Amino acid sequence: MTAPSDLHALSATELLALYRRQAVSPVEVTRAVLARIERCEPRLHATWALDAEAALAMASASESRWHRGEALALDGVPVTIKENIATKGVAVPLGCAATELVPAPEDAPPAARLREAGAVFVAKTTMPDYGMLSSGLSTFHALARNPWDVSQNPGGSSAGAGVAAAAGYGPLHIGTDIGGSIRLPACWCGIVGLKPSFGRVPIKPPFAGRAAGPMTRSVGDAALMMGVLSAPDARDSMSLPPQPIRWLDLAGDVRGVRIGLWLDAGWGLALDAEVRAVVETAAHAFEAAGAIVEPLAPFTTREMADGIDRFWRLRSWLDIAALPPERRERVLPFIVDWARGGAEASGEQVYRGWYQMHAMREATVAATQRFDFVLSPVSPVTGYPAEWPGPTNDAARSLEHIGFTVPFNMSEQPAASVNAGYTARGMPVGLQIIGRRFDDLGVLQLARAWEELRPAQRAWPAVCA
Repeated sequence: MTAPSDLHALSATELLALYRRQAVSPVEVTRAVLARIERCEPRLHATWALDAEAALAMASASESRWHRGEALALDGVPVTIKENIATKGVAVPLGCAATELVPAPEDAPPAARLREAGAVFVAKTTMPDYGMLSSGLSTFHALARNPWDVSQNPGGSSAGAGVAAAAGYGPLHIGTDIGGSIRLPACWCGIVGLKPSFGRVPIKPPFAGRAAGPMTRSVGDAALMMGVLSAPDARDSMSLPPQPIRWLDLAGDVRGVRIGLWLDAGWGLALDAEVRAVVETAAHAFEAAGAIVEPLAPFTTREMADGIDRFWRLRSWLDIAALPPERRERVLPFIVDWARGGAEASGEQVYRGWYQMHAMREATVAATQRFDFVLSPVSPVTGYPAEWPGPTNDAARSLEHIGFTVPFNMSEQPAASVNAGYTARGMPVGLQIIGRRFDDLGVLQLARAWEELRPAQRAWPAVCA
């Protein structure tokens, strides 16, 4: 019998098996997760809008369904939801003190699917202002910290989700990603994060490159979530048609699989030697298991990166400039400084910037098409101080760390971060696994293969044990 104090750390698969045998109840598990959060949050600050009473009510309803033999796909499994994914009756602050707090009228598609599946909503998770930082820094939320070392940043923008997964706030968490915002915190927090193919998980509002996806401690739990999240929703006008994907069929043989090894993004921050060593070790392990590994030359350029940066700056500046002056002053100054760089852009510059999104897409698909999968770093660097808005701490160079992640938002390809090793100071290093467009299951299968190939993992951080 699992000790009540350990229930927060069980996987979703383990919990469902226990519920099925009536060896433990969703109410017991929810209480254990809430207790874990209460112990950890004074140091980590990963959650917002936690409603223990509502969570326990959802757990009690789940318990009744299990007793009646009417259990749903994720019945009674605790989940956290990034706060920019609307949940009915809860405001969506977008990490920013300038946002007016108006209760959401309905669940956004990912939250709706999780609710329909019987998951227990434990809390929303924190994010930086407008999701435009890879950081736990926010003008609305308390500073989120990395549970492996609270002096370090968890990354972002799905900062709280990465922290919650690593710290054991239950098994299932969901984030969003438009340039690396699932994979970067997954990398620095040592968890699994999947950015699905564009449109695979319906989301509202949709935008070019934007995706929602699972953030978990294991590939199996990520696959379990995808079976629920990928259900159709007509509110996403850019979503893919539903497909009968066998999400839990994770067994696979890597022999003969063609893998590209990509170690130079072509722009951005230089690749840290410790990161390179970890990724190369993973590639050697796949090769030893029978995969065919070949180097992949750089295929994205500074022109592409600068164009996308210019377009995103203007897009953000239009939102910020539309705020009344008293609310604009509440936006994080770093974000304002970055966005102001697009304020004077001409129509021609904006169009050319937008076009570089397409140029990056074309180059990425063309370069990776000859491989079944590509391996790369998630981040070129191993970490940075918790108080920084990003790895460069420089608004003029705020996108320099996303060279390995943003191409696959533009190309719409599925990409996952899976822990691959640790730095000399004990911080996790993520391996990025990229598949061809729409091959989300293949990415999960290769990620599962990596879980079986990699050396034994270190114990999860005991920052709030």
